[in-house]
Amino acid sequence: MSRAKTPRGQKKTGAAKTGPAKRYKAAKAPSRATPRANGTPLLKVDGLSTYFDITGGFLSRPLARVHAVEDVSFDLARGETLALVGESGCGKSTTGRTLIGLETPVAGSITYENEELIGLKNDRRKAMCRTMQMIFQDPYSSLNPRMTAGSSIGEPMRVHGIVPKVEVRDRVVDLLRKVGLGAEHYDRFPHEFSGGQRQRLCIARALGVQPRMIVADEAVSALDVTIQAQVINLMMDLQSELGLSYLFISHDMAVVERISHRVAVMYLGRIVEIGPRRAVFEDPQHSYTRKLLAAVPVADPTVKRKKRELMADEIPSAARPLGYVPEKLEFREVSKDHLVALEH
Repeated sequence: MSRAKTPRGQKKTGAAKTGPAKRYKAAKAPSRATPRANGTPLLKVDGLSTYFDITGGFLSRPLARVHAVEDVSFDLARGETLALVGESGCGKSTTGRTLIGLETPVAGSITYENEELIGLKNDRRKAMCRTMQMIFQDPYSSLNPRMTAGSSIGEPMRVHGIVPKVEVRDRVVDLLRKVGLGAEHYDRFPHEFSGGQRQRLCIARALGVQPRMIVADEAVSALDVTIQAQVINLMMDLQSELGLSYLFISHDMAVVERISHRVAVMYLGRIVEIGPRRAVFEDPQHSYTRKLLAAVPVADPTVKRKKRELMADEIPSAARPLGYVPEKLEFREVSKDHLVALEH
């Protein structure tokens, strides 16, 4: 078959590349269509707020409050990955910890599988929390150094009665193989594993109780770049196989573009922009979103930027005086499911 020749003096053309998406070519997922079908979402958060008191004086009375999470609302569909992004101190981790019950909110609603989580106690809360698991940033500190890998993965299964005790070992071995390890790792201690292997153990431990949603709090930020890619691909494969939903908390925009279906940008405890991954990356509307994207380094010397709007200023404090009433944000819809907060 003969090839059509390009006329002399005319440059070859291809698909047009517009917006900041061309900066993340290496991290772009092959196909991440948002699985948002009509129906009730798995998780719905409405007006969630979490504060921490700043105390002082002889009686340790509250002097001020840190508004770590302020009036946050979003939903998460089954089989979907929502990335929560922003710089350190913006409230990403506190949001995730509040969802699974490690922090107590002061206001708002958390509806999971059509049931309100705030206020649940005892056995019902335990049953609901079993299907909501968390992967922490530091895989070493989240593993008990005195327990073997097999014991760490098997303990949650024994507590929740997932499988009979005599079958726990076989189930743990199956999980080890599922995350890329083997039966020979069962009796090893955490210090005998690399960072990437420890995070695989944490993923296996979360999968042991058959969750439907996983909060991944900076799950790959402590890993080397090549290991990051392996763990991200593993999480995507598990999502495809098991139908998991992820709330993926990260500050790495390249990783976020790889794994996410939708992106929510947080600033000072609030979501200031939320929408499909492609819409947020290629058409960022909020000034803070544009700053985050501009700060991402580009490893391609052929890509030239006219101007980089780098964030040189520090994020303001989220501490507020007692009795402070926050101003409610107003949003406008840029395109379908793409919302941005109005800036004053």
